Amino acid sequence: MLTPLSFPPARAPHGIRPAALGLALLAGAMLAGAMLATTSGAQTPQTGAPKRVLTADDYARAEKALSFATMPLISHVGVQPTWLPDGRFWYRVRQSDGTSPMMLVDPAKASVVNCAVTAAACAAVQPPSAPNGAPRRRSAVPETLSPDGKRAAFVRDWNLWVRDVTTNAEVQLTTDGVKDFGYATDNAGWIHSDRAILLWSPDSRKIATFQQDQRQVGEMYLVKTNVGHPALSAWKYPLPGDSVVSMIHRVVIDVSGASPALVRLKMPADQHRSTVCDHISCVDGEFADVQWYPDASKLAFVSSSRDHKVATLRVADAVTGDVRDVLREEVKTQFESGDNVPNWRILPASNEVLWFSERDDWGQLYLYDLTTGALKRQVTTGVGNVVSVVRLDEKTRTLWFTGVGKEPTHDPYFKHLYRVGLDGKPLALLTPEDGDHAVTLSPDGQYVVDNWSRPDLAPTAVLRHATTGKLLATLETADVSKLVASGWKPPLRITVKARDGKTDLYGLLYTPVDLDSSKTYPIINYIYPGPQVGSVGSRAFAASRGDNQALANLGFVVVQIDGMGTPLRSKSFHDAYYAHMGDNTLPDQVAGMKELAQRYRFIDINQAGIWGHSGGGFATAGAMFRYPDFFKVGISESGNHDNRNYEDDWGERYHALLTKGADGTDNYTVEANQTLARNLKGKLMLAHGTTDDNVPPDNTLLVVDALIKAGKDFDLVMIPNAAHGYGAASNYMMRRRWDYFVTHLMGATPPKEYQIGPKDPRP
Repeated sequence: MLTPLSFPPARAPHGIRPAALGLALLAGAMLAGAMLATTSGAQTPQTGAPKRVLTADDYARAEKALSFATMPLISHVGVQPTWLPDGRFWYRVRQSDGTSPMMLVDPAKASVVNCAVTAAACAAVQPPSAPNGAPRRRSAVPETLSPDGKRAAFVRDWNLWVRDVTTNAEVQLTTDGVKDFGYATDNAGWIHSDRAILLWSPDSRKIATFQQDQRQVGEMYLVKTNVGHPALSAWKYPLPGDSVVSMIHRVVIDVSGASPALVRLKMPADQHRSTVCDHISCVDGEFADVQWYPDASKLAFVSSSRDHKVATLRVADAVTGDVRDVLREEVKTQFESGDNVPNWRILPASNEVLWFSERDDWGQLYLYDLTTGALKRQVTTGVGNVVSVVRLDEKTRTLWFTGVGKEPTHDPYFKHLYRVGLDGKPLALLTPEDGDHAVTLSPDGQYVVDNWSRPDLAPTAVLRHATTGKLLATLETADVSKLVASGWKPPLRITVKARDGKTDLYGLLYTPVDLDSSKTYPIINYIYPGPQVGSVGSRAFAASRGDNQALANLGFVVVQIDGMGTPLRSKSFHDAYYAHMGDNTLPDQVAGMKELAQRYRFIDINQAGIWGHSGGGFATAGAMFRYPDFFKVGISESGNHDNRNYEDDWGERYHALLTKGADGTDNYTVEANQTLARNLKGKLMLAHGTTDDNVPPDNTLLVVDALIKAGKDFDLVMIPNAAHGYGAASNYMMRRRWDYFVTHLMGATPPKEYQIGPKDPRP
């Protein structure tokens, strides 16, 4: 999957009171003003004026806004419950003193005890460990455990095997797997690993998986940089328009007998597609769009067409392999059924299926007859989307789901938990606070652990009743006092109008901690255009969001705007630039930045920069070529500049299938960045890892070739043997990024070869 640059993760801490936070931020801002006085007034020098020089101390102060510096300053963050058989749960979070004691919670009593203090109460619920003498688990090959924990499935030599966890005895389940036509193999082009993609039945007796045919699929090649003969890496990587792409032959394997029994489903091979991501495995190796009946007699699954426009729900007999179609949905653009996890559910007891559709422009749930495929009723209605089905109780005919956009006074990206009956009544909001809610329901469905926060409000973790939403206990309240004392301040939540002058867009604005509103600052746009995610990402609290605040503290204004074409809004909003990938939300970014410059006079809109990674790298180069008079400086990292050179599923999903015209051109050509490279006027830096197996580096080299042929000046950083995220070279690339904006957008001189990262305190 095309992804934005991954910075060190920052889990949401838990919130102090808004009033207290505001006072603390005010105090912190005053302190920061004193600390960072040397970085204020980032104006482009006038002709003849001495060039401003930034020092190592300026960079050192800026990097205090990076996660390695900010994360140690927060505590009491991120409750992740481990549920016990008796209904209680335990968790650990880092305390203010640096310890992480076990906390034991009894939801029925709404009690929370610290096991370090109340050892007797917790003696029987310590985290389980492997019994003495038990065989050690395999480590060389990824394994998938059965629900009962007795077997582990894995791939070896293109075939599927299981291991008895107790004895370590291995059984080969398939024998006809060969190279490029193996069982349960994990290869989506942009991702390829040794893990097994499969789904165990609830009774641990059967496995649903596939034999993936890639024998005639085209390959991708990368060459390692080293002394001597270079090592060649080659793997199957289909591209848009290829006549042959990866196909899966679905199978069921019964492992309960003396010897394994394989059943091939009686249907043609399926496309290597899912309804939620550009792979058939979207989360932790789980086989997406596949659900077992409780008794493992049948298997329900969704087949997606190559262009993602048709989704067909099917049910297979796990013994005979017979397959029947239940329902079919066809859309004009691309069908999706949830947020990384499919929202459809089968209800065998009542012979029904819960189906997700955006047919009324919002993500809603519908109830169908599982035999006839006839629509029975619409379950959810109104403005806003169902994001994820969290729990479905067939006995009480009640479901819990997270949704967005249903609370008119809240940010439409904030997730809330709702409960509703399968008859559509009554809809109940269970997490009313104005923030983004990450919830975990107890296995029995009685309780909810809710971590909620906002980008400008530190998190709180609470325990609620799952039926009423009643607040039972506050588990943790984040301590951000050290963070605030360091001079930290949150980003400003902003709303601007889209390209149409009507649609509201949401984002975040970062300003220097010592902002002087009487001066002006260059503006930098951090972009990730989607379509599968936006620039802002999570709406939860984070002490650091990449290097946005660090850049701001060098003397810039930094902005993130989720433009039209990004998810979690209406279907029409998400499809705004379907089949026109070169759009990349750029008209919205320009409109939003201009509006912000009118609103905040300290923004110098004549000094606009932009940068992004992966899809953001594609958008950045496009911005420099499509808006050459607006964007003066751009840094394009690891961009998929021509989607004919990126894996088939992503482009064919969001840009449609590749078609050629009578003149030999195709519908992808006009969207490719190298076709516009001649328009470059500003300063552009291109960067790519030479062994990027997500977005292959020739994507950037196509742009380089076009720039050279057009006689354009540009800068290029190729990082030897680096993959998509640059790994150990990430901080080097960050420093080059800072230097580039300081030099060309601010008109100043950066410190020489500054080293970003934790400093060794030893002399």
